[in-house]
Amino acid sequence: MLTLLILGAWIVLPLGISYLRYAPPAWSWSQAPRHSSGLAPDPATTPEAVVQVYAARAFSWRGIFAIHPWIALKREGAESYTRYEVVGWGGGTKLRANYGLADGLWYGAKPELLVDFRGAKAATLIDRIEAAVASYPYKDEYRTWPGPNSNTFIAHIARSVPEMRLDLPTTAIGKDYRPWYEPLGRSPSGTGFQVSALGLAGMTIGLEDGVEVNLLGLAFGIDFRPAGLRLPGLGRATLAGGSAEAAGD
Repeated sequence: MLTLLILGAWIVLPLGISYLRYAPPAWSWSQAPRHSSGLAPDPATTPEAVVQVYAARAFSWRGIFAIHPWIALKREGAESYTRYEVVGWGGGTKLRANYGLADGLWYGAKPELLVDFRGAKAATLIDRIEAAVASYPYKDEYRTWPGPNSNTFIAHIARSVPEMRLDLPTTAIGKDYRPWYEPLGRSPSGTGFQVSALGLAGMTIGLEDGVEVNLLGLAFGIDFRPAGLRLPGLGRATLAGGSAEAAGD
């Protein structure tokens, strides 16, 4: 009974806090701002290669639970970025290129950087990231829950390029989606292993992922580096600083 109470509190309390922090958007999705957040270096003054992964809270009430991520690339000497992400609405392929600015707000939500590589390190990653984008198996499929969705896409890239050491937060609902015939494999960061039943139930263990349990898409667990808790709706709370880091806030 005590174990169930602890697990319930681990899930319900963080979601309650996320709900209390939620404020309905002041605009419709068609009028929401999508201007630059200022996080991407200006190509005119940054000739080096750049690789950045962004995440922002999903639009409206979905942001209580989840984020929307994307990846932006710039080759050395390039005059602009290429942004890749998966978007659920609209006809045709769900995999979009340059749907918005590299560091643009996601329908009013300011993004945060999950990884940021520059120079030679970024240059060595770009071709492999492009190959991972091309090999994404669900280009024409999208399900908000439990996936495949935008988080499934970024997790696919991270698994394919583990040198990124991308730790997607618990709010990346869909990162754990795996087809029914392939329940075992690399963790979303590529630095560990995972068992997952269609992203509805499973467990992940990895250097970057920590130890994480997934129940109906809601993930919770512990982090190793830095030591902390992984919380649904909030992201993570580091034990040293005691502060919750909610991706996309």
